[in-house]
Amino acid sequence: MAGIAGTCPSCVLLRGRESGIIGISLAHYNGHRLVERMPIASAGSKPSGYISTSAPKCRKIKAMASPTVSAPKREKDPKKRIVITGMGLVSVFGNDIDTFYNKLLEGESGISLIDRFDASNFSVRFAGQIRDFSSKGYIDGKNDRRLDDCWRYCLVAGKRALEDANLGSDVLETMDRARIGVLVGTGMGGLTAFSNGVEALIQKGYKKITPFFIPYSITNMGSALLAIDTGLMGPNYSISTACATANYCLYAAANHIRRGEADIMVVGGTEAAVMPTGVGGFIACRALSQRNEEPKKASRPWDKNRDGFVMGEGSGVLIMESLESATKRGARIIAEYLGGAVTCDAHHMTDPRSDGLGVSSCISKSLEDARVSPEEVNYINAHATSTLAGDLAEVNAIKKVFKDTSEIKMNGTKSMIGHGLGAAGGLEAIATIKAMTTGWLHPTINQDNVEPDVTIDTVPNVKKKHEVNVAISNTFGFGGHNSVVVFSPFMP
Repeated sequence: MAGIAGTCPSCVLLRGRESGIIGISLAHYNGHRLVERMPIASAGSKPSGYISTSAPKCRKIKAMASPTVSAPKREKDPKKRIVITGMGLVSVFGNDIDTFYNKLLEGESGISLIDRFDASNFSVRFAGQIRDFSSKGYIDGKNDRRLDDCWRYCLVAGKRALEDANLGSDVLETMDRARIGVLVGTGMGGLTAFSNGVEALIQKGYKKITPFFIPYSITNMGSALLAIDTGLMGPNYSISTACATANYCLYAAANHIRRGEADIMVVGGTEAAVMPTGVGGFIACRALSQRNEEPKKASRPWDKNRDGFVMGEGSGVLIMESLESATKRGARIIAEYLGGAVTCDAHHMTDPRSDGLGVSSCISKSLEDARVSPEEVNYINAHATSTLAGDLAEVNAIKKVFKDTSEIKMNGTKSMIGHGLGAAGGLEAIATIKAMTTGWLHPTINQDNVEPDVTIDTVPNVKKKHEVNVAISNTFGFGGHNSVVVFSPFMP
């Protein structure tokens, strides 16, 4: 298998034997896992700006995708059944859930030219940049001016999710907040705070570094700040597994509830890397689309003319709660989390396993954890980052698990909002749940010439009505991190 998407792109030279072509192959990291880019003739000289590496062959591991028993019995214990009772986000389409999903249903692209900083000299000058963001009512003015956008997005999305779940400050004060935890991860952390600190050190010396440099750079601060503001004293930390981050958080949070360590978890991902260091770094990796003249057409999963992923940003947060807790407090139940899985390719830092075992086994294990048979799944929110080999690699892994895909619909949210990196799984979980509650699937836009190997319905260009039975949402990341989560409409 050539590659699946993750976070922190990288370009390397692979030997033709590993890439499956003769000579040397220029490999392209798929938003952000390494994938085959294009063949180049074998030669003694190497292009400048590339790292030469020889990825080891896949070790033979005695493992296989876990078989899933047909129509298994689902969890019945209300202490272990996990439901979604609230959702909150910050996105390129604003902070309102319905507006966000309606824009997706309309097939509107949120990709535009960057104006947050002067990108005129950058080879890539567009992204899914958030504009007109307001934290009014959620963060006080003094802290708002100090915070990195990564944490501003997290605080607003998290507090909006709590409000959506009827867990505002007045309600929380009456609850046992030691039973409510926070787990919001990020792939990059406070990148602006970090960059500004380094700049101050170099230009003015260490005495000019702000005391907020370290606290606002480290990746756990989103969860910490949200807990500090709300008094939530349950399990609290962050996970950083590149673009698989948010799904890893969902999986871990669910297990805290299942083990009885928490009744409610505030969980998701946040990211704010559309800034000079972030964009410049990804340009250096040669992973981004360079369609500067047509930014809204740049993110085009599964289309033959795709040329890389588009950076995005934001935050997506869910309120996960035991059915017992939700029932006791009369909460509105939006959907049910059935299960999930995380696996590692255990192969190479950037090169995915050629046999695809890590990804296909992750999908199978997620269904096993959810007590769902493959035949019950009829919707997939794909990782689909719009990179050359990564999109096809994900499809091939899906086909390994789902032998009959005739009833499955699969779409790519990133075609409209770009790649949210550590926030992607949170935003896409919300899109997946809205597909279930509305009965409409958003399109994958820019599907002008779909690859012939993509035989699954990608909901090209126009929304489709579809009653979702069971849905999965995929995210895969740098380092070989794979994560899949499973949702369904709530059935009492």
